[in-house]
Amino acid sequence: MSSRAYKQYAVLASSTVAFTVCFMIWMMFAVLGIPIKQQLGLSETQFGILAATPVLSGSLIRVPLGIWTDRFGGRIVLFVLMLACVVPIYAMQFATRYWHFLAIGLFVGLAGGSFSVGTPYVARWFRKEQQGMAMGVFGAGNAGSSLTKLVAPGIIAAAGWQMVPTVYAAIMLVTAILFWLFSHHDPLHLVSSKVSLGQQLALMKNPAVLRYCQYYSVVFGGYVALALWMTKYYVAEYGFDIKHAAFLAACFSLPGGVLRALGGWLSDRYGAYKVTWGVMWACWVAFFILSYPQTHFIIQTVNGPQSFDIGLNATAFTLMLFGVGVAMAIGKASVFKFIADEFPDNIGAVSGVVGLAGGLGGFLLPILFGLLVDLTGVRSSSFMLLYGTVCVSLVWMHFSFKPVALAAAKR
Repeated sequence: MSSRAYKQYAVLASSTVAFTVCFMIWMMFAVLGIPIKQQLGLSETQFGILAATPVLSGSLIRVPLGIWTDRFGGRIVLFVLMLACVVPIYAMQFATRYWHFLAIGLFVGLAGGSFSVGTPYVARWFRKEQQGMAMGVFGAGNAGSSLTKLVAPGIIAAAGWQMVPTVYAAIMLVTAILFWLFSHHDPLHLVSSKVSLGQQLALMKNPAVLRYCQYYSVVFGGYVALALWMTKYYVAEYGFDIKHAAFLAACFSLPGGVLRALGGWLSDRYGAYKVTWGVMWACWVAFFILSYPQTHFIIQTVNGPQSFDIGLNATAFTLMLFGVGVAMAIGKASVFKFIADEFPDNIGAVSGVVGLAGGLGGFLLPILFGLLVDLTGVRSSSFMLLYGTVCVSLVWMHFSFKPVALAAAKR
C-alpha cells in the first residue's frame, strides 16, 4: 500500500507532465500556423483566428470539466480528455482548407481544458498551506508552450509540417497511458453537491469571481496570446527564420510556465494580494515600453536636419519579454491562490469559471492583435492593447481592496 505522501507527489508529478503535454499541443498553432499561413495565403487577422481557435474550445470546456472533476475525480476526467484528443490531433495532417484547420482545431483545443481538471485534482491532495505551491508546480506545465517551440520547428524542417500532428498524437497517447499508471484516486476528494451548470455559471455574479476572472484574463490570457503570437512577431518584425524565431519566443514561454511554482510559493508566504499587485505593476511598465513602435524621425536643428531612431532591437525586446514571462508566471499562481483561499469547497467550480475567462482572453487577444495590425500597420499595437488591460486590473484592484486595507488598519 502506497503512503499518502507518495500518492501526493505521484499525483503532482504525473499531472504536471500530462498538463505540459496538453499545453504543448494546445499551443501547436504558434509554430504550425506559420507554414499553414504561407500555404493558404492568410491575412494577419485570419492567422489570429487560426491560432486562437483551439483556445476557444479549450476555454469553453473548462467550466463543465471543473464540475465533472468535483463529481467524478480528476484522474478519470483527465485520462478520458487526453484520449479524446488523440484522433483529432492525428487528423490535422489531412486538412487542406482553412475551414478544415478551424474545425479540427476546435477538437484539438479540448486539451487546453486540462488545467481546470488538474488544478482541483492536485490541490485536494495537499494541505491548505501547501496548495499554492502544489498548484504552482502543476501550473508550470504552461512550459509546454515553449516545448512546442523547441520541438515543432525541427520536425517541420526535417519532414514538413504534416509530420507534426503524427508525432504529437503519439506523444499524447503515451502520456495518457503513463498518467493513468502513475496517478491515484481518492473518493474523499469528490464533491457530492448537485450543483448544476447554471448554478456554476451563476458564480460570475460574485464580485470576487469577476475580479479574478479579469486578473486571469491578463496574466493567463495575455500569456497564451503572446505565446501564440511571438514566433510570427519575430519573423515579421526582426526577419528571423521560423527556427530562430521560435527559439527566441520560447524565452518568453519557458519562464512563463516553469516559474509558476515560484508564484505559488510567494503567494503562500506573502499573500495573493501583494504578489498580484506587484505583478500587475511589472507588466504595466513592460508593456508601456514594448508598445512603442520602431520609429525613425528627423528634426530641424540649428545645425540642420538631425535624424533619430527609437525602438527596441531584438536583444532588448527579448529581455523585456523575458521579464513579462516571469511576471505572468507568478501572477497566474497568485490568482489561483486567491481562489483556494476564498473558495476552498468549490475550487473546481471557481477555477473552471476563472480558467474560462482566462482562456477566452487568450482566444480574443490574438484575433485582436491581427485585426490591429491589419488596421494600423503597427505590430507593437498588440502591446498597446495589453497595456490597456493591465491598467484596468490596477484600477480594479485598487478600489476593490482599498476598503479591506482601511478596515485592517483600524483594528
